[in-house]
Amino acid sequence: MRALLGNVDFALLLVALTALAGVIWAVDALLFARARVAAAARGESVKEPIAVDYAKSFFPVLLLVVAIRSFLFEPFRIPSESMMPTLLTGDFIFVNKFAYGLRLPVLNTRVVEIGEPLRGDVIVFRLPADTSVNYVKRVVGLPGDVVEYDPGNKEITVNGERVPIERKGSYDGDPNITLGFEQLGEHRHRVLLMRNRPQSPGGVFEVPAGHYFVMGDNRDDSEDGRYLEEVGYIPEGNIVGRAARVWLSWRWPSQGGPRWNRIGEGIE
Repeated sequence: MRALLGNVDFALLLVALTALAGVIWAVDALLFARARVAAAARGESVKEPIAVDYAKSFFPVLLLVVAIRSFLFEPFRIPSESMMPTLLTGDFIFVNKFAYGLRLPVLNTRVVEIGEPLRGDVIVFRLPADTSVNYVKRVVGLPGDVVEYDPGNKEITVNGERVPIERKGSYDGDPNITLGFEQLGEHRHRVLLMRNRPQSPGGVFEVPAGHYFVMGDNRDDSEDGRYLEEVGYIPEGNIVGRAARVWLSWRWPSQGGPRWNRIGEGIE
């Protein structure tokens, strides 16, 4: 399954509302506010237009939200199982927007360089085939890397160096799902390996310059870089940020409600 995070072009909507509120406030201040002040001084009863009142009230709040969401942290919801067991369906996560540099809202153009994605980082990115859709996956290959995935033993080779999986037995009591540990860069993380599932695509993947190769931790249930037509290699400009922390986790009411133990959990 895909780890797809709904966005509905919220960034564009938020910027548009902020700009509209700012324009209404500015135009009123330049052209109309003085006349109302003068009328009030003459003892006339003058009401501030409701649009101006709303603009003055909401513009500072909207501007603050745009700044935080664009340059600091942005919330996303995990709707699928492709990053299990690291991320669960119903997790709400904060994405660190400044980890890889500051970007302009909507345009996503990087204006200040701070860092680059590292192997093993969990990132949110805009899908190359449809940039209105956000995915979350783990970085496996950096620009220029050669990554090989063997669907038989479900292991990765990066630049000729095998990345072994330390298998720990069944996951959550299910004999058809094996829990493993894998080390990518500085990240030691868990992966799921499923039996009785069609094998995921294997092959050799040569990562182009300026691009990244990503995979899901749920190795047999993730539409990721191995699917070249659907996902493929991720351009640097499509990266939204690094997944940092779970701020809420919710089993839907029919499944038991909040997962209190996951709130505040860091993402490795």
